[in-house]
Amino acid sequence: MRPDRHARTMLPIPDRPSPGLTTYDAKDPDTAYPPIEPLLPPEGAPNVLIVLLDDVGFGAASAFGGPCATPNAEKLAAGGLTYNRFHTTALCAPTRAAMLSGRNHHSVGMGSITETATSAPGNSSLKPNTKAPVAMTLKLNGYSTAQFGKCHEVPVWQSSPMGPFDAWPSGGGGFETFYGFIGGENNQWDPALYEGTTPVEPPATPEEGYHLTEDLADHAVSWIRTQKALMPDKPFFVYFAPGATHAPHHVPKEWADTYRGKFADGWDVQRERTFARQKELGVIPADAELTPRHDEIPAWDDMPAELKPVLEREMEVYAGFLEHTDHHVGRVIDAIDDLGVLDNTLIYYIIGDNGASAEGTVNGAFNEMANFNGMAALETPEFMASKMDEFGSPSSYNHYAVGWAWAMDTPFQWTKQVASHWGGTRNGTIVHWPAGITDKGGLRSQFTHCIDVAPTILEAAGLPEPTMVNGVQQSPMEGTSMLYSFNQPDTPERHDLQYFEMFGNRGIYSKGWSAVTKHRTPWVMVGGTMVAFDDDVWELYDGSTDYSQARDLAAEHPDKLHELQRLFLIEAVKYNVLPIDDRTADRLNPDTAGRPTLIRGNSQRFFPGMGRLSENSVVNIKNKSFSVTAEVDVPDGGANGVIIAQGGRFGGWSLYANDGVLKFAYNVLGIQEFTTAGDSPIPSGTHQVRMEFAYDGGGLAKGGAVTLYHDGQPAGTGRVGATQPMVFSADETTDIGYESGTAVSPDYTPQTSRFTGKINWVQIDLGDDDHDHFIDPDERMRIAMARQ
Repeated sequence: MRPDRHARTMLPIPDRPSPGLTTYDAKDPDTAYPPIEPLLPPEGAPNVLIVLLDDVGFGAASAFGGPCATPNAEKLAAGGLTYNRFHTTALCAPTRAAMLSGRNHHSVGMGSITETATSAPGNSSLKPNTKAPVAMTLKLNGYSTAQFGKCHEVPVWQSSPMGPFDAWPSGGGGFETFYGFIGGENNQWDPALYEGTTPVEPPATPEEGYHLTEDLADHAVSWIRTQKALMPDKPFFVYFAPGATHAPHHVPKEWADTYRGKFADGWDVQRERTFARQKELGVIPADAELTPRHDEIPAWDDMPAELKPVLEREMEVYAGFLEHTDHHVGRVIDAIDDLGVLDNTLIYYIIGDNGASAEGTVNGAFNEMANFNGMAALETPEFMASKMDEFGSPSSYNHYAVGWAWAMDTPFQWTKQVASHWGGTRNGTIVHWPAGITDKGGLRSQFTHCIDVAPTILEAAGLPEPTMVNGVQQSPMEGTSMLYSFNQPDTPERHDLQYFEMFGNRGIYSKGWSAVTKHRTPWVMVGGTMVAFDDDVWELYDGSTDYSQARDLAAEHPDKLHELQRLFLIEAVKYNVLPIDDRTADRLNPDTAGRPTLIRGNSQRFFPGMGRLSENSVVNIKNKSFSVTAEVDVPDGGANGVIIAQGGRFGGWSLYANDGVLKFAYNVLGIQEFTTAGDSPIPSGTHQVRMEFAYDGGGLAKGGAVTLYHDGQPAGTGRVGATQPMVFSADETTDIGYESGTAVSPDYTPQTSRFTGKINWVQIDLGDDDHDHFIDPDERMRIAMARQ
């Protein structure tokens, strides 16, 4: 092996010209320069593939004893290592930020998700430039880098088409190629996609068989093949992060139907079956105990009989979704194998960025956004039964019930968001690297954490942790390389101290012991009461004899508990966990949270062609009066199509023309729709059209009166019976002159939504505090009239 000629602790590696003779004539025999050599990492550095699934509990995948078939995970485990004490942060964006940086999530500003960022350093969603991502380190050392799938690490005020793109994967994230989506989740049938930082539309429709996971796998396979065809000497770093299996649970019907009838016995029985299978496989210790169900989680036998078929279908769809995801992960791995480079490819298959999600309410959801808006009561058992056959399809935005999430976290307590207990933070993980692992099919039980992935990759590649990146001195990584455990199964763990915290749920692990306290319940999104932090009840577990946190020893060992509670506070101070913040709704408001907002004031003007504007890029019209005014040129024969639309099929509003008539539609969660139509068509020529919404007031989510205008003259009235108070969508956007994604109104489709006339401008104005006056659009209407 040749010695590495580069000093790699300072990145980019400084150019150092070689001194020597400079000749006058290039034909001089003494003219000699060393050949140009492309930058490469040290000889033998492996390719790297990280597969990170979304919202999969420890007990979901068959590779870890669960009911959802994951044959590709099983195959990888048979040729690699299974880690049964690998940990995440209990929530998606924090896990991703921590894994890609090798630092704790509060250290990189990601105490929770970007949508709830505050001005506190540990919760700002801003990664310090002293903590460069591992993709950047690998790229600057000669790796080809690409990310496919979900990126939830972009601060919400930086997610517009104007950036800045410092936190985007292909901006400052270190990935030369990015194809995927920005945000926490996406419609699997009709996603909002980006190629680099450019919005792109899906290459096909759901009717044509499109599905996001398949599309991501197609792009990953194509990129890997191209990279090896053009740069065979260069290793690659691929981060494959599908939106699956985060809600909405979208999957072709035939994959869900495979599981028909397999969950009829309910979640309590399923946990027992999974627990037995886990022991049979040996992925949990023989003396592990199955933790009991908490009172906050209903028993299967207590669920209404008429709802049980709905609950069964929720789980059938989820199981099909996970199997479908594993199938497409397998396609990426097979492509690497077909190229003959699998042996020297280090693969991390991390089955979940947190525990299974309990954000779907105790009954599950046809549209999970109902719960995020505090409106889950709209989804009655009768309504759910009427929608059961649509679950998983493009007409749904579904999620399963809390009980299934609990079952998918077997054998542990609790779920996603609950950072205190292993149900929220322990995820089955498989590591495969034939060139570096001799113990095929081995089990590893050392405590490990997602912040250990980055230092492991660097050690495997023979690369030092950089001390300087792009002129900025770097702070040390906080993770511990797992490489020591690859071929030494009984070596004591090296990562033996780790804090956990999420929305006040918190814990500490130290040398086998864990002290934990569950502070808030994840499916109570709006309302609810919480005790003071100092009144939280702490539990104590001895992991050396209690794998699943089944026996609380707080009463027997109070001194040990107090020791660990103090240790939690020490670690919390060290890594910017304080102040602990258990707020949710308050943190959705940027003014309350203290984070920037793109739009201030009571008015915002748009121009035709603007689109893919996230909710954080648009003035907030929720729970207040507002108006929409547009100057349009209507052709002879009338106009059709969208003037402005926000949201989509599962919640939003649209001002549009249909058969020449001005209409305003307000869609509440895809459950209720209120449409107001004009009394007559919009005349041809240049005109000002306007919609005024007079909010009823008196609280959140109220309705209001709608008035339509042509050139200042009333042209129609109607009423909206209710509104969405918190959020329209996690993935749908605001578009001017067309509508991307799904359509707010059944009067048009995205394909027919483009406005057939001309839009000169569109403006949203907010009403005053009395809810019945609007900001005057000054002389715009008179100018429009003068043009005729």
